[in-house]
Amino acid sequence: MDKPRLPDISTLNLHDHGPPYVEVPADIEHATDSDPAMERLRTYVKSLPYSVEPNSHMQALLDFILARLVQCVQAKDFDPGFLQWDSMLTYWSMLKYPIPKAKRVALIKMYYEVAVLPGMPANIMTIAAEALNYLSRSKNKLSVVDIRLPWKPIYKLISNELFLSKRKFEINQLPAYMGYIADSVRRFFHPAAIDEMLETFLPHINGTNLNTVLASEYYLLTFLPLTHPQTYLPMLFRMWESMNTYNYDERMLYFLAQLAELHVDPSVSDPAKVEELPDDARSEDEGRPNWPKDDLKHEGPWNGIQKDVGIFTEEEWSWIMVKCLASMEIPLADTGSLTTGPSVDNQASFEIGRLRKSTWRIFSLARIIVYSMAPDGTPLPPSGISTPFTPGFMTPDVGNNNLGDYLSSPLGAKPRAKIRMYLAGSKALDSLAKLIVSTESFFHPNNSGTWTADLSAFVKYLVYEFNKRWHEEQQPECRTPMHRRLTSEMKRELVKCLRTVTLLAMFSRDATTVSNIQSCLKSMTVMEPDLILHPVLERAIPSLEALVETQRTTAVIKALGAVALALVSRDIYYPGAKHIIQILDLLIPGIDLNDPSKTLCTTAFLVEISQYIKFGDLTTAENEPKTATDTESPEESRQMGFETPSETGPTVMFIDTNDTTDPGRDRELTNAEEDALLRESTADFADWISNFIRRVILLLENLPEEGTDGTLRGGESEVQVIDAVAGACSQICVHLSDPLFDLVLNMVFDYASTNVRSNAVRAIHQLVECMANSDPAKTLAKFMPYCTRNIRVELEHGASSLRTTTTKNPLPSDATLHWNLAILRGAMHNDGKAVLKYRAELLDLLRVLRDKTFSKRGYSWSGKLLSSVLLTLTHTYPLENKFVNPDEWASKEFRGNHHRYWGKLYKPEEIQMSWHIPSADEIDFVLSLFHQLVEPTLGMLEELLNTPPESRDSAWRNDFCRYLTVVRNGFAGTPTLVQEYYTAEQLKESCETSDILNELPEMIGHVDALKSCFVLTDPTDPRHKYLTGLRRRFGIFLRKASSSLRQQGEENTIDAVHILIRAIRTFALEYGDSRDSYYSQSDQYSSEIGLSRQYAKQKVWPRAVLVRRIRRYHAARLRWNSIERLRGELEDSLIDELVEWSMWHYATVRESAQSLLNSFTSTFDGVRRRCVSQFMKYIAPGGNEDRIKGALYSLNMPIFTKYAISEPVFRIDLLRGVFGCQSHTEPSLQDCAGALIDNCLSSIFEPNVIVYSVDSTNMDRAAKNLETLLAQDSCDDKLALRCTQKRVLRTSIYNKTVKLTGDTVLAIAKSSSTHWRYAIIALRILRTLIRRDEPINAEQTKYFLEMAHDSHPSIRYYAQRAVMKSLRYVKLRTFSKSPEDIAMERNHNPLRVRFELKNLNNEFNARYLEGFKQKLNTEKAFLEPILQDKANVGWLAWPEHVELYLAAPPGKSCFKPWEPASQEMVAAVREVVLNEKFWKSLSGRFAEENHATVITQDNISCVKSIFQILEEEPFEYLRPTLEILINDVDQNKQRAAADLIAGILGGSKHWPSDAQERLWTWFTPFLGKILGSNVKTDTMFMWTSFLEYVFSSRDPRRIQPLVDYITENFKNCDFNGELSFDAVKIASFTRAFYEEMGWKSFAWMDEILDRYWLELNSEHDEVRAYISDALEYFGKAKWQPNPSIPRPEVFVRDCRVVPIEYDIMGIRGTHLSGRVQDLVENFKAWKEERIPGTRAFQSMYDRVGVIVCKWLYQAVHDIQASSVFDYILPLMPELFRFSEVSDNDDLSRRASNLLVRMCGVVPPRPLINPIIESIFVAIKSSPSWRVRLKALPLLQIFYFRQVPLIKEAKVLEILEIICRCLDDENVEVREMAATTLSGILRISPRHSVITLKDRFVRLVRVHELPARQAPGYAAALRKRHAAILGVCALVDSFPYTVEKWMPALLADVLAEHTYDPTPVSTAVHQCASRFKKTHQDTWHEDAKRFNDEQLSALSTLLTGSSYYA
Repeated sequence: MDKPRLPDISTLNLHDHGPPYVEVPADIEHATDSDPAMERLRTYVKSLPYSVEPNSHMQALLDFILARLVQCVQAKDFDPGFLQWDSMLTYWSMLKYPIPKAKRVALIKMYYEVAVLPGMPANIMTIAAEALNYLSRSKNKLSVVDIRLPWKPIYKLISNELFLSKRKFEINQLPAYMGYIADSVRRFFHPAAIDEMLETFLPHINGTNLNTVLASEYYLLTFLPLTHPQTYLPMLFRMWESMNTYNYDERMLYFLAQLAELHVDPSVSDPAKVEELPDDARSEDEGRPNWPKDDLKHEGPWNGIQKDVGIFTEEEWSWIMVKCLASMEIPLADTGSLTTGPSVDNQASFEIGRLRKSTWRIFSLARIIVYSMAPDGTPLPPSGISTPFTPGFMTPDVGNNNLGDYLSSPLGAKPRAKIRMYLAGSKALDSLAKLIVSTESFFHPNNSGTWTADLSAFVKYLVYEFNKRWHEEQQPECRTPMHRRLTSEMKRELVKCLRTVTLLAMFSRDATTVSNIQSCLKSMTVMEPDLILHPVLERAIPSLEALVETQRTTAVIKALGAVALALVSRDIYYPGAKHIIQILDLLIPGIDLNDPSKTLCTTAFLVEISQYIKFGDLTTAENEPKTATDTESPEESRQMGFETPSETGPTVMFIDTNDTTDPGRDRELTNAEEDALLRESTADFADWISNFIRRVILLLENLPEEGTDGTLRGGESEVQVIDAVAGACSQICVHLSDPLFDLVLNMVFDYASTNVRSNAVRAIHQLVECMANSDPAKTLAKFMPYCTRNIRVELEHGASSLRTTTTKNPLPSDATLHWNLAILRGAMHNDGKAVLKYRAELLDLLRVLRDKTFSKRGYSWSGKLLSSVLLTLTHTYPLENKFVNPDEWASKEFRGNHHRYWGKLYKPEEIQMSWHIPSADEIDFVLSLFHQLVEPTLGMLEELLNTPPESRDSAWRNDFCRYLTVVRNGFAGTPTLVQEYYTAEQLKESCETSDILNELPEMIGHVDALKSCFVLTDPTDPRHKYLTGLRRRFGIFLRKASSSLRQQGEENTIDAVHILIRAIRTFALEYGDSRDSYYSQSDQYSSEIGLSRQYAKQKVWPRAVLVRRIRRYHAARLRWNSIERLRGELEDSLIDELVEWSMWHYATVRESAQSLLNSFTSTFDGVRRRCVSQFMKYIAPGGNEDRIKGALYSLNMPIFTKYAISEPVFRIDLLRGVFGCQSHTEPSLQDCAGALIDNCLSSIFEPNVIVYSVDSTNMDRAAKNLETLLAQDSCDDKLALRCTQKRVLRTSIYNKTVKLTGDTVLAIAKSSSTHWRYAIIALRILRTLIRRDEPINAEQTKYFLEMAHDSHPSIRYYAQRAVMKSLRYVKLRTFSKSPEDIAMERNHNPLRVRFELKNLNNEFNARYLEGFKQKLNTEKAFLEPILQDKANVGWLAWPEHVELYLAAPPGKSCFKPWEPASQEMVAAVREVVLNEKFWKSLSGRFAEENHATVITQDNISCVKSIFQILEEEPFEYLRPTLEILINDVDQNKQRAAADLIAGILGGSKHWPSDAQERLWTWFTPFLGKILGSNVKTDTMFMWTSFLEYVFSSRDPRRIQPLVDYITENFKNCDFNGELSFDAVKIASFTRAFYEEMGWKSFAWMDEILDRYWLELNSEHDEVRAYISDALEYFGKAKWQPNPSIPRPEVFVRDCRVVPIEYDIMGIRGTHLSGRVQDLVENFKAWKEERIPGTRAFQSMYDRVGVIVCKWLYQAVHDIQASSVFDYILPLMPELFRFSEVSDNDDLSRRASNLLVRMCGVVPPRPLINPIIESIFVAIKSSPSWRVRLKALPLLQIFYFRQVPLIKEAKVLEILEIICRCLDDENVEVREMAATTLSGILRISPRHSVITLKDRFVRLVRVHELPARQAPGYAAALRKRHAAILGVCALVDSFPYTVEKWMPALLADVLAEHTYDPTPVSTAVHQCASRFKKTHQDTWHEDAKRFNDEQLSALSTLLTGSSYYA
């Protein structure tokens, strides 16, 4: 490798940009400009202070890495080979060299095939998934044009693994991994595959089974290509509208968000592209059906898939907006109308949770709305232009009309434009505005809750996405057509729309909400700064000037931080900067130690501001006199005001400043005038910075004293505060002008030189470091002479003269020394060149400190000083991070006009860097420090070691610690001084001791060093040799010292041992990026990017962020050189020493050594192998307990446990050793051993080598394709062959070890001396070791079966699962046809047949379902496949083929004999279970008393497994025991009988038919007893659960006798018998039958319902409950979609072409319509017959009413909820009547709950108006005021939940009805009507608000109150109350704004009636109180809407007296 040159920078000054010349390799410098990756690399390379490798060199290295990856794949060397080289590729990618496209494509294909290879271990799959995501992440680098991938392999893996069989309990993460891969590569699925995907997924949807719905939806939305949704999108919406599930909504919204964003470019969906793409990525069984799409044909050029709103129709958009409103989860006063969706999801099994989670719906909704915005409508007149309006046009004359008629006279006949108008001409924006207004009150802190975080996140994401899209559309490459792009009007209206709610939520007490609002404010500031900055300032300045509560102060400081860009960036908002100095002054008190949160907010704001500006007085630059003493001009004050809103606006209303300039308004300031004001204000920077530094010093003085351990007593918060303040000071100091820097430096120096504070030592260090960071030369010149003088004086006077080796209780007399040491260390922080000036002085001082500091803190800080000096001299680092480039900063133009540069952003290629790289003089100084200080000190240490142990007193220990601290810090400060080199021989030797065993040396990843600015890189350089030799000498000393101290072994050597271990850490690990870690730089870069981001995909950044970016790149190069370093003999000996210390007798030492060993494993290869073998020697009983404990703790570190368990060479010994620990008696040792053995257990996985046997043709082909692209010299077929041989050897060793492990653990488990706790662990290990590709031996089989009836329940539990697993795998191996089948657990049952479906029509499903009810013709069933256990396909559409079963013929078994390899195992099973004693013992355990009330799944599955393998052989041995259990009525005996019978029936499914016949012949006579006389209350649920198990996933024809028994008993049951239990028992069994049968129960449901209908008046409550369940299930079972033919192709087409009114999903509830109509008629009669009072609940009316309410309530909480509205609607009048019954609380409560809950379900569109009408009827015609009182809020709830679906005409009708209720006779109804009206008015058409206002005002004015005694008084008072309530409703409907008409309404109307009689005055006062409460936060703005007279009247209204006037 070329030797990097060492540049001489002795000629440079601070503002130079690095070395005079850095050579950029030609192939990087002159690469084509069209490659963005090469552009990025060029930017990085040019910014570094050293030259780098040419691209050709790095591409050769890439080829080498890829060749190794290919060879690993070819050899199937996945672990360790593939893992090794994948990590190398990851490290290579950190270096930012481009991967050529062809290689990237081939690499993706190879990784994909690796990931989807069946049987692939999970860790490899994870690695491949991550690599796929990384390689395919950039949409610019690759598209479907470049690469296509098959979709089916992923689908097969997920669908095969998702739902577990009843006997499978091993859960893995495969569905989640595959989902992650599908998300990463979905855009590479060919759009031509869409039809086949639909053909595959749609048949599996079954509305009666939620699992199938959610799983199929997942497949559809995960796999369907997004580019061409025109074929399937209407279908997705039709399905979505019929499903009531929250999970479904969430995934669907995410999918639509992706579509909306993608299709702003219309060319994406061009059908022609499908034909153009090569179809070269089909898996073997992948077809390409091409369905006709005549309805989608288009003429002319393709214009995209845009419809009414974005890509959605009006109907689809309104549905999305309903979901959007529901997603906010806003609770109304309605006892939870939102909960029906989530409660449906509770029906889903846990497996659905294994699927990859969808993106949060709130984010999805924001994306949908933003990407659906377009100029697609007629815009409303913009703000500031008035709309013609004739007051009172639609207000009729009151005259003598009925008041109700007057109030409810039509609002809709107002003459209006025929064309509908939208906010800013965008339908989506208009919908959003309505949504925001409807939820406005829920943003207020007083009305906050869980929903506030969702709402605030929603507005955050809205502006984030809008900003992203806005800036995308400014790019020249944007493909969105001009006529569909966002407009500036939209941008402005969006900000206005969100501003009010954002400013409300700003003061929230919830941290998440505040964080969201900050982000939102920041984005809106970038969009429209003038609309955001002034309102924030108007809230912030009064809050900061006055003493307000802390929470409010913190909130405004955070808000100021959010809008900081408007203050500092001249590009974003030119006039904003003049406010900075005022804000900064107000924030000085924010630095407050007593309020950490406020201080943290203040410092965050200061950092945000100071990274964009220079603090410098501009008035002195130009000598301009100040024009005013105040920094605020009249113009500015005017700008911060609010104007009165105009009358015109959107259909919803907002306050705003006028956008247009009023004639009487002052003109806007020009930029020059703004500059003048700003220049003037900068004169105050000096005062501010002085005050700020004084405040910081005050904070330092008030810090708490240190505790005994050297930390601040205050704790974490004080440390955070100091760090935050230091961070702010650093950022400010960097950006000070020279005069201001000198001012601050002098202030800090004055403080530091006149004070010594022991509590502020660390803080003063940080403060001085801030100064040094800005100007190291000045800082050193100021502090160096002072500190060195003081340090010498202090040392001469005895400071640090008391020998200590701990930091506890430092002496007060040492404080001055510590103070000066801290300052001096801080001053050494930046620029080694500045340090050189004090070379001699420093060297002498460091020697003095070494010799004179005897206390721990003294010598520790002296060492840190040395380390800091060396780091400053030898490290490569940026010298500054100012906000402009050094050239600009130094220019005259900038010094005189720096305000014009504020907020400047840079492209990466524009920045210039100033680097420190060590000069020759600096290196010379470093070497002299080593020669004259470090080396002599090392000599002293070596001398100390010669002292005999018995003579080593405290002085010796002190000297040892002092000197070792010096030497350790000497090496700690030089991680990049000397570059390590290794010879080929050393590399070869390292492979022999590697952690990786039995692997080719070539396959163990090693890397060549790269250039990264190491100082000494030539091994022949004398300096290199000297330092390397000295380091080695240091290592040898550490080894000797460690050995010596161990032998000494005294307690008082602990401090010396601690420092020794730290020295070993320094010796071994301080190298490369250890002080400049790539990962910490990455984290800081990510953090800074996040804080600085103004919008997504930003291309320009603050310079400091780009400096950090380059620093991260430099760290990545250092990281490359530190990845893995070789161990030598010396390192090995130190590792051995650490092993010994890890087992020492002091816990603190053990912990330190163990922690260091853990670090060693990540730096050096071979450490685990070396340590594990040593630790295992010491865990055997009988040794020293401390050593045993240390060894156990060490082995329990995950890095060692996983290694020892996974490596065959260690596994057996480790397990023997750990199991041997059970003889330890010490409890702490038992705890250690227990923790270790648990850790071992979690590291043992099921043996799996099947992946090496599966067909890997596709993977091999992908590897070969990649190989052809690589340089020929990197490919080596022989190496791949040798690698294969090694892999085969490893697999062989592994298999032997697995067998040996099983034998060893079995012996331990069977040993009588094994404790039961360890026996359980042994059994669990044995269970885990059962493998699918090989049988277990007979011994293990017998052991599992014997333990299955052990006395210990946990042992039984694991043994039963072991039996199930091992016998399940016998069946798998017998019926698998290939290794793939074994890998995917796919067995080919000989009775299963694929059957082709023909002649499908509308009647097919009815015939098919009826077939389940027919008796089985066994003769026919032997020949034709008829049976179907899992009938989940066909509900929506049928596939071409279905899987059906033949009945097993009589005689010979279809399954036996089982595979030959398992015969020994089967014989062992036979030997154990063909024994009556076994069954007696097993059933005895089953019958043990426990608290189970249902059958036990594991018991059943264990029995089933046995009977499946041996068929009926064991039955005769079990039968006597079973008959005894059946005849015993004891609860536990019955449960045991149920478990056994269920297991036998489960196992008998495929027995020969004659054997099944014998079983049923025996069992059928017992049915009457089992399910009849034996069943008692305590066993009913048990036998119900038995039936649920038997009926689940079973064709009813297989268990005909049981079905007949249940149905016959149900028909003949007397449901009104004296004992309810008999009827309940039958009802419970029947429900188990139909619910578990699911869709198959269709044929029985009519009979069941007919029978139940006769029992509606049953005497028994429980029976009636079962009737309501049956009614609900009936609707579900009968639900059937209505495609013209039940085929996927036809269904998808029908969804596109049938009219929206056609109910294609069959969701309309029609099956019970006739019965419901009967109920409606009958209820009238029953109502008449009803007996009121205490016996009311017994009447027919009440009984049937409760059934109906239960039924409908359950139905709205089920998936088909929307079908229930067809039944609710005719019953609505009755439901209202139910809700008001006063003598049956149960009925009224259920009815009320039902009415509310139904509002949370979206009804079918045709039913929305009828539902509203039925509520109208209740309001208008009900004689009961209670009904009206309930109906009014119900109307509001329904309106709020469904508002996007309700047409405007219906809204006006709703308003009219509510207005009518203002004149109700009952005062409560009137008040409720007013409350309802205010809620609905918020989202009503604007003109209706104005019309109502005039109507109510006229009514108030017309009616005079007569005398109280007058006959018309009550009517007149009611009229006035109605009018006043209407006025109050108008005021309440705008709680956080003051509309133009509102002041007059409050002051001229309401105030006049303050003293009216009640209830009028009460209404007025309550309204005034609400107004005050909601407007107090914004009163400074709102007051401007009122004139003085109105303010006076308002004050009287609020308080009864006026003090506004």
